[in-house]
Amino acid sequence: MTADIIFQSFPDLTEVQRARYNRLDELYRYWNERINVISRKDIDNLYLHHVLHSLGIAKVVSFAAGARVLDVGTGGGFPGIPLAIMYPEVKFRLIDRTAKKIRVVQAVAEALELDNVSAQQLDAAEERGPFDYIVSRAVTDAAKLLPLVKGKVRHGGPAGSAAGLYCLKGGDLTDELQGVGRGSKSWNLKDYFADPFFETKKVVFLPI
Repeated sequence: MTADIIFQSFPDLTEVQRARYNRLDELYRYWNERINVISRKDIDNLYLHHVLHSLGIAKVVSFAAGARVLDVGTGGGFPGIPLAIMYPEVKFRLIDRTAKKIRVVQAVAEALELDNVSAQQLDAAEERGPFDYIVSRAVTDAAKLLPLVKGKVRHGGPAGSAAGLYCLKGGDLTDELQGVGRGSKSWNLKDYFADPFFETKKVVFLPI
């Protein structure tokens, strides 16, 4: 699968953005042979399962220029790297507990000349902030994640009322979202992407 699946869903990308998305396959194949950050059975699905999935967040919120975004538990750089390509005027901070994963993130960001990305081996509780948005992809359930990022979102900045946590989730979230507070929202990614992979995938917003 090629990056064309990205270009079909986001037709207004610049040539620089297209070139960067095109390079992701080469870069992740190279690093995945050395440091396993994506299942080797899944690397052929990089653009569908990882890049386009990450960009589901861009379908429900448009990050304001000058904003700061924290990607908690970024793993190999998802959703942070695809979003950083999409929003070059937004600063992205990618953190993960695992040093080898952060090494991959740093190498990919450097190869793509993503000056808006910084990455560090760090636990979420150690990150100070403040940030305008926080993103994550299936790191842990919402009730456990919210206390880790509480106090790290500033209000009244570029994000305005959209400030908060945007999580990529899958399956039935009824039980998980009970007790996380009022104001949560969810969007079905099947409404934006036609592939069956997105049938049960969602973006969930939790105000902080």
